[in-house]
Amino acid sequence: MAISTPTPSSTIPRGPITANINFTHPPPAGTTAYNYVDAPPAGQAQRNIETNPQPVPITDIRGQESSYNLDRDAFQIIASQPPSAEVLFEDDASIESNYYPEVEKLLLHHIPNSTRVVIFDHTVRRAGPNAKRSAVQYAHIDQTAYSTQKRVRRHIEDADEAEALLHNRYRIVNVWRTLNAKPVEAMPLAFASSASLDQKDVIPVKHIYSTGYEGETAAIAHNPEQRWHYLSGMTGDERILLECFDSEGLREGSGVEGGRVPHSAFEDPRTRADAEGRESIEVRALVFGP
Repeated sequence: MAISTPTPSSTIPRGPITANINFTHPPPAGTTAYNYVDAPPAGQAQRNIETNPQPVPITDIRGQESSYNLDRDAFQIIASQPPSAEVLFEDDASIESNYYPEVEKLLLHHIPNSTRVVIFDHTVRRAGPNAKRSAVQYAHIDQTAYSTQKRVRRHIEDADEAEALLHNRYRIVNVWRTLNAKPVEAMPLAFASSASLDQKDVIPVKHIYSTGYEGETAAIAHNPEQRWHYLSGMTGDERILLECFDSEGLREGSGVEGGRVPHSAFEDPRTRADAEGRESIEVRALVFGP
């Protein structure tokens, strides 16, 4: 049964909730999971992984945002951000010119000892049946250790410099924000603390592009030990840092508990039928240092 904190003056669902999250069944032993980003070759399935929806308790961290950090949870909430120089978030070139510098500044300020940020792409997600990209409703991590190293070598033009950077701390961090003018009601984002994620529940998925580039994402198998959270009524001046990979998470005794955060949009059963659809942008960046 869903339990929520009473909010008589608001239609925004708040408080803890149990809702479905789409996990993935592990593929058969000896099988590599794959997903074609574009149309697959003739006779080939789009993907070979099977969804496994499960009801999950999801904690509302509203009012407790400062209790979570990147080193333990691989997510962090940043509040009270000034209005962006980018207004419409409709033109890629304008986003890169106006919003990317703001994201770079935010990451350098909020990630201790970071010395360099290289932003490599972004995705705008819209609501509605004709949206080119909509909210992703399955538990996943955008990058793995393998694909993060590939990203460093791909986006750092000097090969020697790339190899030098890979010998120190490197991460991929997504900066996620809503584009809605009002606080988010529909399709909030859920994220699981990295400290609660068992590596055996991380399923590498080969991500195949029509250009021939192959990356690797991760699907997530269900495990009741995972601790899932969301931020109710997220506003446009708030940001979520989602750490997809942290090289320190591979080093025993580093103090980093995994350094990778599963996340997924979910349908909150308390949401009004006529609530405004959630829209968002996520910017993906390599973060280096110390």
